[in-house]
Amino acid sequence: MATETAPARHSHTWISALNSRYHKAALGLYLVIVIAHWAEHVSQAIQLYVLGWPLPEARGVLGVPFPWLVKSEWMHYGYALLMLIGLILLRKGFTGRSRTWWNVSLGIQVWHHFEHLLLLLQALTGSNLLGRPVPTSIIQLIVPRVELHLFYNAIVFLPMVVAMVLHRRPRGSERAAMRCGCAPAHA
Repeated sequence: MATETAPARHSHTWISALNSRYHKAALGLYLVIVIAHWAEHVSQAIQLYVLGWPLPEARGVLGVPFPWLVKSEWMHYGYALLMLIGLILLRKGFTGRSRTWWNVSLGIQVWHHFEHLLLLLQALTGSNLLGRPVPTSIIQLIVPRVELHLFYNAIVFLPMVVAMVLHRRPRGSERAAMRCGCAPAHA
């Protein structure tokens, strides 16, 4: 009987530790990953709209020396999945208003992940949405891919930042419910 509950207890303990004593460090690492990805999208937009590079050459910072990265649906899907997992795993550490904003970010990322899953499935099967020549997401039928993914990353990132700011500046009731040390002590 004890062996049956041990894996569940270990998992619960790991997630509890992630959302309590390691929450601040985990959020910091997660934020570095998110900002690095954001930098790729912003640099691609600068390459396109400021420097006037043609779309095939505007591949972001890492895509210039490694062009296959931009064309890899696995890489894009993997990042969308990593974002989703991070939002889910770190969610329990948030309370009150910050949890609400984190949930908004999570909800948007669920859709963003779905769109990347759709793109990946098209790339794997060779059967593209509405017979398009390349894998195409649903909203991409209306908005070009570069602009769409810049937008998606913005609307996931903004509520995430609001959540982190509110988490670091909790109200009294939110502070009382917190299990992590993310908020500075009262002055």
